[in-house]
Amino acid sequence: MSDVLNPVDIEAAIRSCSDRIANGVRVCSERYDAFLKADAAYDQAFARAYMAHQGPQTEKKYAAELATASERAARDAADVAYKYADRQAKALESELRAWQSVNASVRSMYAVAGH
Repeated sequence: MSDVLNPVDIEAAIRSCSDRIANGVRVCSERYDAFLKADAAYDQAFARAYMAHQGPQTEKKYAAELATASERAARDAADVAYKYADRQAKALESELRAWQSVNASVRSMYAVAGH
């Protein structure tokens, strides 16, 4: 895109941003689904490890924590991926609002110039 903005360039940028937002909805949904599945897998693994530990009651929680470290890491990674996708989606919405503002300014400029 050139340094001089014209309505066609701005409309193309708005369309591109809108397309990226629409794609972001799918990405966020997939990331959240992955987080929920990882969270459920962690909860179930923790419960199994807690119940399977043969030792005093005071050790059960810590033994389950140690036994489910990989499930917890997977859950945390899925959470990070979802939050990143969500932040990206919010950034795209801000970008769209900025393009809409620029578009309004350019339209006003053209209206004043009589084009």
